[in-house]
Amino acid sequence: MMKLKNPSAEIFVPDGLAVDAALRRTTAMAVVAHQDDMEILAYHGIVEAFGRQDAWFTGTVVTNGSGSARSGLYASYTDEQMCQVRRQEQKKAAVVGEYGALALLDYTSAAVKSPTDNGPVADLAALITAARPKVIYTHNLADKHDTHVGVVLKLIQALRQVPAEARPQRLLGCEVWRDLDWLCDQDKTPLRVDTHENLAAALLGVFDSQIAGGKRYDLATMGRRRANATYFASHGVDDSEGLTFAIDMTPLVTDPSLCPQAFIAGYMDRFAAEVRGRIAKLSGR
Repeated sequence: MMKLKNPSAEIFVPDGLAVDAALRRTTAMAVVAHQDDMEILAYHGIVEAFGRQDAWFTGTVVTNGSGSARSGLYASYTDEQMCQVRRQEQKKAAVVGEYGALALLDYTSAAVKSPTDNGPVADLAALITAARPKVIYTHNLADKHDTHVGVVLKLIQALRQVPAEARPQRLLGCEVWRDLDWLCDQDKTPLRVDTHENLAAALLGVFDSQIAGGKRYDLATMGRRRANATYFASHGVDDSEGLTFAIDMTPLVTDPSLCPQAFIAGYMDRFAAEVRGRIAKLSGR
């Protein structure tokens, strides 16, 4: 039986299957910082499994979401009340998206950002070992939100600890708080997300505490996906009506000696070199 460290942590299975069996059927997993992050960054994994019996999506939310912005109906809500609202919203999304399982680890952001707190690492390692997903979607290392980057670093530690046979074939760092349009095209992993647009809208719309609370993540996310599809290639017609971009971070799992900081710096260096090279070419220098 799966055991998580926080007494308030929970694994929710929408179709009522036993937790261990629900985790074993996992084919794709998301590991994110906050409630609604996975519906933004991992829709590719969600829709790939939607309506199928041979593919199952498991979502993992690491923090409790207590520090979220709030206004309107939610302006006077305490942190504890917001935690409960966001937990329920995330469960609603799991039902709408037909997730195989949803793990709510309920850590504080401070715990995720602490280099010495190994609780999240242990929980993630246990979940991954039980689920053995083929692909994991998470935040990218160039994200500008500290808690998002903290989750990625905890996840990388966990993946380096689990048995080799439990590690995913792919680890994809996706867009939330900073898009990945800036990457050189050869460094982008484009993920097509233009199917079941009604499902995408429904999943994003579930999070009323964020939308009514002053953040239109629903409109921004759908707009970003359409913009990515249109601006991806300058000399051809659109191949899709929605794309999200990811960084393939699998080398950080297969090579434990690889430094995350050096890894993402390589992408930034290639982008800088491309910009400098284009200007030099066109200015005759």
